[in-house]
Amino acid sequence: MRNLSIVSAALLTFMTLPAQAAEEWGIDHEKVTRTDGKVVDLLCEVTGDCTKSCGAGKRQLGLLTDDGRLIPVVKNFEPFAGATAELIQSCGKRVSLDGLLIEDPLMPLFVVQFKKPLPDGKWSRANWFGKEWSKANGGKAAGQWFRMDPQVKAVLKKDGVFGIPGLKPEE
Repeated sequence: MRNLSIVSAALLTFMTLPAQAAEEWGIDHEKVTRTDGKVVDLLCEVTGDCTKSCGAGKRQLGLLTDDGRLIPVVKNFEPFAGATAELIQSCGKRVSLDGLLIEDPLMPLFVVQFKKPLPDGKWSRANWFGKEWSKANGGKAAGQWFRMDPQVKAVLKKDGVFGIPGLKPEE
């Protein structure tokens, strides 16, 4: 009977833990955060220059929180990828985001690691960019997508490394 009580207590503790928990990355001013709000087109919110469907994936998206804060959502799990692919399907809708709030005094940013539609959606990992990139590039694994991406290669060929024409990576 005692073992059953211990197992029941452990199970009850496990069941009350949050569904997801962002991991820290060691970024200055970071704070593990879960926040709710409406996915918005940042340019539309700031300037009034609004397009259909939050710019159809061509614009930076953010979260308008329940307390009126506008927070740019700039990153997900993929290296060198923004978070637009994570949020575009939720344009104008309420979501819950789990990740890192970088509360830099100059500008707050949010790094999304998990997301779920509100009010009762399921949590999912913020890795849609890699899936979309893979689909658009013949099923290649996204991994270090930036080394294989045709657009990145074209920019590097035209502008050079760090935007300096003719500069080689080892220089």
